[in-house]
Amino acid sequence: MTRKFLFILGSARPEGNTEILARKAAEQLPSDIEQRWLNLAELPLPDFEDRRHDGTRPRARPRPVGDNEATLLDATLEATDIVIVSPLYWYSLSATVKRYLDYWDAWLETPEIAFKDTLENRTLWGVTALAHREEEVADPLIGTLRNTAAFFPMRFGGVLLGNGTRPGHVLEDTEALARAKTFFAQEPPLARYPYDN
Repeated sequence: MTRKFLFILGSARPEGNTEILARKAAEQLPSDIEQRWLNLAELPLPDFEDRRHDGTRPRARPRPVGDNEATLLDATLEATDIVIVSPLYWYSLSATVKRYLDYWDAWLETPEIAFKDTLENRTLWGVTALAHREEEVADPLIGTLRNTAAFFPMRFGGVLLGNGTRPGHVLEDTEALARAKTFFAQEPPLARYPYDN
């Protein structure tokens, strides 16, 4: 299968440090690998409603009818590699990225799209910029993405971390820029939950 990278931008700031770092990493991909960039601020999703057990709808959820949800679903299903590009907000993912991942739960409830089977063995990556020098503060974000990948299971490429507060500040993080050059060159393993043997 030809690789197709989907970059999901989840920042509240256009062209912020996280996106800059992601684009630096994406520059290293071979030119024959398709890249698609979707900004969640431009494709807003309604608040997610979990109606699996309230008796108001059938168990099998219909395919999405909203344009933004349909765009995100189709792009997610087509991608071999999904890159979550989210700044570190309160030690985890941005609200728009969390909402996008909540919709994954709804898509799992739509049998005809075979969401779980389709994403199995695909690859999930993350890119984030944080204001702290201590990278451990990003552990909740990393754990969310790793455990999401483990559920399917998908391959997990890890999270490219960079330091930046004001716009463009990440360009001063020479270590992050160096890691960006080889970030997508690795062959990630299938994700496993931390408590799996």
